[in-house]
Amino acid sequence: MLLEEFVEKFADCFNQTSPASFKPEAEFKKLSEWGSMLVLIVIAMVDADYEKVITAEDLKSAVTIEQLFEIVKSK
Repeated sequence: MLLEEFVEKFADCFNQTSPASFKPEAEFKKLSEWGSMLVLIVIAMVDADYEKVITAEDLKSAVTIEQLFEIVKSK
């Protein structure tokens, strides 16, 4: 699993946010599009693409996309 690939897949979950906004150090909860629907979409993406289960608590504990990647990687 590569960080760059994860960032791309994470960005694909969003419809209205510019792709330039997605970098490993991006604080994804500060993006205007972030909300409860995207929580579910990201959880589903991780399950489908990485066959890993993350929870809303995992998302809550991560601040950056890279931190979320590390959580997914550790599962």
